[in-house]
Amino acid sequence: MNMNGKTVVVTGSTSGIGLGIARGFAAVNANVVVNGFGNAADIEKEVQALEKLGSGAVVYDAADMSKPDQIVAMISNAEARFGSVDVVVNNAGIQTVEPVETFPPERWDLIIAINMNSAFHTTRAALPGMKRRGWGRIINISSAHGLVASPYKSAYVTAKHGITGFTKTVALEAAQNGVTVNAICPGYVLTPLVEKQIPETAAARGISEEAVKRDVLLAAQWTKKFVTVEQLAGVALFLCSDAAENITGISLPVDGGWTAA
Repeated sequence: MNMNGKTVVVTGSTSGIGLGIARGFAAVNANVVVNGFGNAADIEKEVQALEKLGSGAVVYDAADMSKPDQIVAMISNAEARFGSVDVVVNNAGIQTVEPVETFPPERWDLIIAINMNSAFHTTRAALPGMKRRGWGRIINISSAHGLVASPYKSAYVTAKHGITGFTKTVALEAAQNGVTVNAICPGYVLTPLVEKQIPETAAARGISEEAVKRDVLLAAQWTKKFVTVEQLAGVALFLCSDAAENITGISLPVDGGWTAA
């Protein structure tokens, strides 16, 4: 697969799943817009490493995914720089583990803004250009929690369920314009976000961190293996391939059998 000349925007891609997906697209010669927070020197190092993977250009955009105006500017800047935005991967996400009655309202608002609302703003900005060109791919990184729930994650589960509905709706609206819209629903991936959840979940449930990994995170994944970022990058690339032209509006579990049970 060669995506030479295509431009991909991956939100929340300075680490974890997003960075893994950015690497996948860079390796097939796409131009890649990296986005997210982090140490400036570390981000520059990652950008340089991504550029070495293929022939495409790699740029960093510091847009805050909780700020709609910055999101719109990111898409506009990418279109101005490269001439088009052909693929949007809505990956940005944050998490808080807390019972609903003590869940901080400001964290609820921020999780909904970053995990769900940002996908609306990127899609709204990028979709018109995709429709004009007759080709586009919108890939929303949802979660197994977009299909099922777990306790103490009310905001996250709500946002990811919202992404499932948003994916279906936009898929129908764009179906005759050469644009597909799909969600990938990973199970647990051992990213910095998940690693941060482990002590939080241990505290919330009153158990050890090892028990969280064994009895909480991987309890529902029948393979008893964490999903890898490389696997998710492969799925994202497949959804951009000719073979996936008629796949749209789905939420595809990559969860070790979690949602099959």
